[in-house]
Amino acid sequence: MSARPPLACAALWQTVTTAAGGRCQCSGACGSTHAKSGGRCDRTHGGWAGRHGGMVHLVAAPTDPADMLLPPHKAAALPTERLAAWCPSCHDATRNAARRQARTEPPQTDALFAI
Repeated sequence: MSARPPLACAALWQTVTTAAGGRCQCSGACGSTHAKSGGRCDRTHGGWAGRHGGMVHLVAAPTDPADMLLPPHKAAALPTERLAAWCPSCHDATRNAARRQARTEPPQTDALFAI
């Protein structure tokens, strides 16, 4: 990996990114089939995101898209088994899809106040 790790939580980021082989672990949660790369995003840390995309800097974020809606301090406290390496575009698209999903689900009611 040619690019430097982030300033905060570098050891955690390094563990997650190394386990991912320096490659984005998205397999379609972002809405893309990633068909050209065998079903997994082909962006690698330090690589280029395309003609106008710039250098890729992988982020360590929750594997489960629903966990991406956790407050940052709770997401950072997740164990490494529940984290994955994401390129910024897959991460943003997955988080946005999770937000849309959360808006369409009916709110959870407390049984104490159910009618």
